[in-house]
Amino acid sequence: MGGWAIAVHGGAGVDPNLPKERQEEAKRLLKRCLDIGISALRSNLPAIDVVELVVRELESDPLFNSGRGSALTENGTVEMEASIMDGPRRRCGAVSGLTTVKNPVSLARLVMEKSPHSYLGFSGAEEFAKKQGVEMLDNEYFITEDNVGMLKLAKEANSILFDYRIPTIGTCGAGAAMDSPLQMNGLPISVYAPETVGCVVVDKAGRCAAATSTGGLMNKMIGRIGDSPIIGSGTYASELCGVSCTGEGEAIIRSTLAREVSAVMEYKGLNLHEAVDYVIKHRLDEGKAGLIAVSKDGEVACGFNTTGMFRGCATEDGFMEVGVW
Repeated sequence: MGGWAIAVHGGAGVDPNLPKERQEEAKRLLKRCLDIGISALRSNLPAIDVVELVVRELESDPLFNSGRGSALTENGTVEMEASIMDGPRRRCGAVSGLTTVKNPVSLARLVMEKSPHSYLGFSGAEEFAKKQGVEMLDNEYFITEDNVGMLKLAKEANSILFDYRIPTIGTCGAGAAMDSPLQMNGLPISVYAPETVGCVVVDKAGRCAAATSTGGLMNKMIGRIGDSPIIGSGTYASELCGVSCTGEGEAIIRSTLAREVSAVMEYKGLNLHEAVDYVIKHRLDEGKAGLIAVSKDGEVACGFNTTGMFRGCATEDGFMEVGVW
């Protein structure tokens, strides 16, 4: 195939009863982000620059769960995390526990390029951000009225609540979710609705890159770290492909889902579409997740075992698609 390709996501798992206007709002945002990425690729920006640019746009819009609009902790605060990876040399950077950094994905890139480390978290990451001069804002900037309401529902249900966009299983309403059979790490949760954002790109030179950013779970414990900042789980890029995952973080971590796509391409000789289909079917056990991926040959693919996934993709030959279901 060849040529550039790009894919973006706004989270796996969508409530079938999600209002039509909300679906259209999400699709418009995904289309806007695709257009930003396409313009950058046509200007010959390298893949690593494009994934950062697109994820920054997603972080700055409160619609999805990253940056402004991030899910709230049990204390009503925001703790954000992100990662980025450059395929050609497998360089990577990741951050967790951010409370004041406007664009976590850009701090992750600075960790990759301006520090001797691959991963910084919490107070250390915040101090690094200050030294690097990145834009920092009060925690209140990231908190939205919608998420304050969601946290209230979660506390009333005494459970982790991901958002209204995912229905309870066989029940109606957040309170009824206590009978849900869904589990995370063997413990019951009320509603399963991750809304991580991510972008994967292969540029004209065949260089792959990936980036992922999230606020995590609504009503999560202070200090909880999900899959998004973990290289090989939520994000991975190599000379073969770039992958960004979304979904049940604990299941994605256990399966090292993003790395598995590259591994089965390398060791089983599968193409990108075959690899994505294989890992979704055989590596998640009972976990719920989705992913987007590109290959060095200009292929683009997505896969999920949830009710839907907010996603969009485009290729140099003119193909473009934005979907929810």
